[in-house]
Amino acid sequence: MIYKAAIFDMDGTLTDTLEDLTDSVNEMLEHYNLPRRTIDEVRIFVGNGARKLMERALETTDENFINSALEYYNGCYERHLTNKTKPYAGIVELLTAMNEKNIPVAICTNKQHFAAVELAEKIFPTIKFAEVIGDAKKPNPARALEIAKNIGVAPNEVAYFGDTSVDIETAINAGFLAVGVTWGFRPESELIESGAKIIIHRADEIFNLIKFGG
Repeated sequence: MIYKAAIFDMDGTLTDTLEDLTDSVNEMLEHYNLPRRTIDEVRIFVGNGARKLMERALETTDENFINSALEYYNGCYERHLTNKTKPYAGIVELLTAMNEKNIPVAICTNKQHFAAVELAEKIFPTIKFAEVIGDAKKPNPARALEIAKNIGVAPNEVAYFGDTSVDIETAINAGFLAVGVTWGFRPESELIESGAKIIIHRADEIFNLIKFGG
Protein backbone atom coordinates (compact mmCIF):
# COMPACT_ATOMS: atom_id res chain seq x y z
CA MET A 1 0.00 0.00 0.00
CA ILE A 2 1.20 3.51 -0.85
CA TYR A 3 0.10 6.21 1.60
CA LYS A 4 -0.61 9.75 0.47
CA ALA A 5 -0.71 11.70 3.76
CA ALA A 6 0.61 11.57 7.32
CA ILE A 7 -1.25 12.77 10.38
CA PHE A 8 0.58 13.03 13.69
CA ASP A 9 -0.34 13.26 17.33
CA MET A 10 1.64 16.01 19.07
CA ASP A 11 2.54 15.30 22.72
CA GLY A 12 4.83 12.29 22.91
CA THR A 13 4.94 11.92 19.13
CA LEU A 14 6.28 15.11 17.57
CA THR A 15 7.14 17.07 20.70
CA ASP A 16 8.49 16.20 24.15
CA THR A 17 6.15 18.40 26.17
CA LEU A 18 6.22 16.43 29.41
CA GLU A 19 8.27 18.84 31.53
CA ASP A 20 6.19 21.87 30.57
CA LEU A 21 2.97 19.93 31.16
CA THR A 22 4.22 18.82 34.59
CA ASP A 23 5.31 22.33 35.57
CA SER A 24 1.91 23.68 34.54
CA VAL A 25 0.00 20.99 36.43
CA ASN A 26 2.06 21.64 39.56
CA GLU A 27 1.57 25.39 39.36
CA MET A 28 -2.17 24.75 39.21
CA LEU A 29 -2.05 22.32 42.15
CA GLU A 30 -0.02 24.75 44.26
CA HIS A 31 -2.66 27.41 43.58
CA TYR A 32 -5.20 25.14 45.28
CA ASN A 33 -2.75 24.07 48.03
CA LEU A 34 -2.71 20.50 46.74
CA PRO A 35 0.26 18.09 46.59
CA ARG A 36 2.48 18.26 43.53
CA ARG A 37 2.57 15.47 40.95
CA THR A 38 5.66 13.71 39.65
CA ILE A 39 6.61 13.74 36.00
CA ASP A 40 5.83 10.01 35.79
CA GLU A 41 2.33 10.61 37.14
CA VAL A 42 1.68 13.35 34.58
CA ARG A 43 3.02 11.05 31.85
CA ILE A 44 0.10 8.71 32.57
CA PHE A 45 -2.46 11.48 33.08
CA VAL A 46 -2.05 13.07 29.63
CA GLY A 47 -3.46 11.82 26.35
CA ASN A 48 -7.18 12.48 26.69
CA GLY A 49 -7.16 16.27 26.68
CA ALA A 50 -6.66 18.99 29.28
CA ARG A 51 -10.00 18.45 31.00
CA LYS A 52 -9.26 14.79 31.65
CA LEU A 53 -5.78 15.80 32.80
CA MET A 54 -7.39 18.04 35.46
CA GLU A 55 -9.72 15.27 36.57
CA ARG A 56 -6.82 12.86 37.00
CA ALA A 57 -4.43 15.34 38.63
CA LEU A 58 -7.08 16.56 41.08
CA GLU A 59 -8.59 13.10 41.63
CA THR A 60 -12.09 14.54 41.41
CA THR A 61 -15.17 14.52 39.21
CA ASP A 62 -16.51 17.78 40.69
CA GLU A 63 -17.45 19.68 37.51
CA ASN A 64 -17.22 23.14 39.07
CA PHE A 65 -13.79 22.43 40.53
CA ILE A 66 -12.56 20.96 37.25
CA ASN A 67 -13.85 23.99 35.32
CA SER A 68 -12.08 26.38 37.68
CA ALA A 69 -8.85 24.38 37.68
CA LEU A 70 -8.88 24.05 33.89
CA GLU A 71 -9.18 27.80 33.43
CA TYR A 72 -6.27 28.38 35.80
CA TYR A 73 -4.23 25.57 34.25
CA ASN A 74 -4.67 26.97 30.74
CA GLY A 75 -3.10 30.22 31.88
CA CYS A 76 -0.21 28.30 33.47
CA TYR A 77 0.36 26.22 30.35
CA GLU A 78 0.26 29.26 28.10
CA ARG A 79 3.16 30.67 30.13
CA HIS A 80 5.13 27.40 30.23
CA LEU A 81 4.28 26.25 26.70
CA THR A 82 7.72 26.41 25.09
CA ASN A 83 10.01 26.70 28.13
CA LYS A 84 11.35 23.12 27.93
CA THR A 85 9.41 21.57 25.04
CA LYS A 86 11.45 20.31 22.11
CA PRO A 87 11.00 18.08 19.08
CA TYR A 88 12.02 14.46 19.40
CA ALA A 89 15.18 13.29 17.66
CA GLY A 90 14.84 13.15 13.89
CA ILE A 91 11.36 14.70 13.77
CA VAL A 92 12.34 17.98 12.11
CA GLU A 93 14.32 16.05 9.50
CA LEU A 94 11.37 13.69 8.94
CA LEU A 95 8.83 16.48 8.50
CA THR A 96 11.22 18.41 6.26
CA ALA A 97 11.65 15.37 4.04
CA MET A 98 7.87 14.91 3.87
CA ASN A 99 7.46 18.55 2.83
CA GLU A 100 10.14 18.12 0.17
CA LYS A 101 8.40 14.99 -1.14
CA ASN A 102 5.05 16.87 -1.20
CA ILE A 103 3.51 14.47 1.30
CA PRO A 104 0.78 16.37 3.19
CA VAL A 105 1.43 16.40 6.94
CA ALA A 106 -1.04 17.42 9.63
CA ILE A 107 -1.43 17.39 13.40
CA CYS A 108 -4.48 16.01 15.22
CA THR A 109 -4.20 16.21 19.01
CA ASN A 110 -6.33 16.27 22.12
CA LYS A 111 -4.29 19.11 23.61
CA GLN A 112 -5.79 22.59 23.63
CA HIS A 113 -6.13 24.05 20.13
CA PHE A 114 -4.34 27.28 21.07
CA ALA A 115 -1.39 25.27 22.37
CA ALA A 116 -1.24 22.97 19.35
CA VAL A 117 -1.18 25.90 16.92
CA GLU A 118 1.43 27.86 18.87
CA LEU A 119 3.70 24.84 19.32
CA ALA A 120 3.49 24.00 15.62
CA GLU A 121 4.50 27.55 14.75
CA LYS A 122 7.27 27.93 17.33
CA ILE A 123 8.77 24.43 17.47
CA PHE A 124 8.46 23.76 13.73
CA PRO A 125 8.78 27.20 12.09
CA THR A 126 10.10 25.78 8.81
CA ILE A 127 7.47 23.05 8.40
CA LYS A 128 4.33 23.43 6.33
CA PHE A 129 1.36 21.67 7.95
CA ALA A 130 -1.79 21.07 5.94
CA GLU A 131 -3.78 21.47 9.17
CA VAL A 132 -3.24 21.69 12.92
CA ILE A 133 -6.25 20.54 14.95
CA GLY A 134 -6.45 20.60 18.75
CA ASP A 135 -9.26 19.61 21.14
CA ALA A 136 -9.86 16.65 18.83
CA LYS A 137 -11.66 14.46 21.39
CA LYS A 138 -9.82 11.33 20.25
CA PRO A 139 -10.42 8.37 20.00
CA ASN A 140 -13.45 9.84 18.25
CA PRO A 141 -12.10 9.94 14.67
CA ALA A 142 -14.25 12.83 13.42
CA ARG A 143 -11.60 15.55 13.42
CA ALA A 144 -8.95 13.26 11.96
CA LEU A 145 -11.34 12.25 9.17
CA GLU A 146 -12.07 15.93 8.57
CA ILE A 147 -8.37 16.50 7.99
CA ALA A 148 -8.19 13.64 5.49
CA LYS A 149 -11.21 15.01 3.64
CA ASN A 150 -9.75 18.50 3.50
CA ILE A 151 -6.43 17.15 2.20
CA GLY A 152 -8.32 15.15 -0.40
CA VAL A 153 -7.25 11.62 0.50
CA ALA A 154 -9.21 8.51 1.43
CA PRO A 155 -8.90 7.19 5.00
CA ASN A 156 -7.02 4.09 3.84
CA GLU A 157 -4.41 6.37 2.25
CA VAL A 158 -3.49 8.00 5.60
CA ALA A 159 -0.81 6.89 8.04
CA TYR A 160 -1.56 8.11 11.57
CA PHE A 161 1.30 8.30 14.09
CA GLY A 162 0.89 8.33 17.86
CA ASP A 163 2.38 7.20 21.14
CA THR A 164 -0.68 6.10 23.15
CA SER A 165 -3.59 3.69 22.96
CA VAL A 166 -5.85 6.70 22.33
CA ASP A 167 -3.93 7.43 19.12
CA ILE A 168 -4.02 3.84 17.93
CA GLU A 169 -7.75 3.59 18.62
CA THR A 170 -8.28 6.86 16.73
CA ALA A 171 -6.40 5.53 13.71
CA ILE A 172 -8.34 2.27 13.74
CA ASN A 173 -11.67 4.08 14.16
CA ALA A 174 -10.81 6.33 11.20
CA GLY A 175 -9.66 3.52 8.93
CA PHE A 176 -6.09 4.86 8.86
CA LEU A 177 -2.86 2.87 9.10
CA ALA A 178 -2.21 2.81 12.86
CA VAL A 179 1.47 3.52 13.56
CA GLY A 180 2.80 3.47 17.12
CA VAL A 181 5.95 5.35 18.11
CA THR A 182 7.93 4.13 21.11
CA TRP A 183 9.80 7.32 22.06
CA GLY A 184 6.74 8.95 23.67
CA PHE A 185 4.73 8.68 26.86
CA ARG A 186 3.56 5.06 26.82
CA PRO A 187 5.26 1.63 26.58
CA GLU A 188 5.43 -0.36 23.35
CA SER A 189 3.20 -3.02 24.90
CA GLU A 190 0.30 -0.55 25.11
CA LEU A 191 0.63 0.26 21.42
CA ILE A 192 0.71 -3.40 20.40
CA GLU A 193 -2.23 -4.32 22.62
CA SER A 194 -4.23 -1.43 21.17
CA GLY A 195 -3.78 -2.79 17.65
CA ALA A 196 -0.92 -0.82 16.12
CA LYS A 197 -0.09 -2.24 12.69
CA ILE A 198 3.46 -0.86 12.63
CA ILE A 199 5.78 0.04 15.51
CA ILE A 200 8.42 2.73 14.93
CA HIS A 201 11.42 3.08 17.25
CA ARG A 202 13.20 5.96 15.48
CA ALA A 203 11.93 8.68 13.18
CA ASP A 204 14.44 7.74 10.49
CA GLU A 205 12.84 4.28 10.19
CA ILE A 206 9.57 5.62 8.82
CA PHE A 207 10.39 5.79 5.12
CA ASN A 208 11.84 2.26 5.28
CA LEU A 209 8.68 0.82 6.84
CA ILE A 210 5.94 2.87 5.15
CA LYS A 211 5.68 3.72 1.47
CA PHE A 212 4.52 7.24 0.68
CA GLY A 213 3.68 8.61 -2.72
CA GLY A 214 1.40 10.96 -4.62
